[in-house]
Amino acid sequence: MQTVLRIDGLPSGALDAAVEFHHIWLPKIRATLSGEADSLALVLPSAPVDHRDWRRGVARDLARELAPKRINLIAGDDAAAIAAILGYLEHAPGVTGQLLPVDSHGAGIRAKRIDG
Repeated sequence: MQTVLRIDGLPSGALDAAVEFHHIWLPKIRATLSGEADSLALVLPSAPVDHRDWRRGVARDLARELAPKRINLIAGDDAAAIAAILGYLEHAPGVTGQLLPVDSHGAGIRAKRIDG
């Protein structure tokens, strides 16, 4: 069973956001995965590139700590892309510890057309 936790309202600065995440959200995450949930998807809004490192670290370190339960972070504001990734994760038991940026260009992947 996958649980989804949506996290909003973090500060715009990367260091302040990381501090608030660890102080407020980390206990909630641990409590959620101490129950019946075997998979947790955290959905965070888009953020500047300087947030990427702390978000990757959270995904990686929580996956190690909470194994065999799974945890992944999805970052973005595109509701359709987030729903698609959540659907994928629901049926991907081997995926854990990932930061998955999503946008309207296909889960963060931007294709460039090359005319030859």
